[in-house]
Amino acid sequence: MARAKRKPRTDAAPGASAAAPAATERAQTVCVGRIVGAHGVRGIVRVQSHAANPDDLTAYGPLSDASGARRFALSVTGRVKGLLLARIDGVDDRNAAEALRGTDLHIARAALPPTEGEEYYHVDLLGLRVESPDGDALGRVSAIYDHGAGPIVEIQPPDGPSALIPFTREHVPTVDIEGGRIVVSEVEDGS
Repeated sequence: MARAKRKPRTDAAPGASAAAPAATERAQTVCVGRIVGAHGVRGIVRVQSHAANPDDLTAYGPLSDASGARRFALSVTGRVKGLLLARIDGVDDRNAAEALRGTDLHIARAALPPTEGEEYYHVDLLGLRVESPDGDALGRVSAIYDHGAGPIVEIQPPDGPSALIPFTREHVPTVDIEGGRIVVSEVEDGS
């Protein structure tokens, strides 16, 4: 869950955010990582952390799968090629570790630390109405991308192609989470 001023905190996969929920149905859990495979033969898993500080993956409490049906007690044992290596209670061999490949790791939304100032979690922006400065409806926030040069908001209008705009104060002067909207200065379609 990376966070930055006037930039959204990430809490979905790097590069892209999960599908946008309706603005009225805020996420109860947040995806903070993904098991990407096994490491070795003793049940260690490789985990891609979506936290600003990858080591914070386990700092906010118990992890679960997307449905909440399975809970995971992870202990980070090291790093390899930008991924965390972790032991999961009850996973003792490579086959058990491989069976978890692709599992998204979630935490309760309420467990995340509060944001400060102009700081936002991606999950809180997804699904918000997008309006012009005059109040005209332009669509909804469908994704947040951050490939290193700064966050970009994808706006999906009711009809037509989506549009991408930088998530800066200049382009997004108003973010009203409680009101369920953002205001953008201009939108060009993605064609």
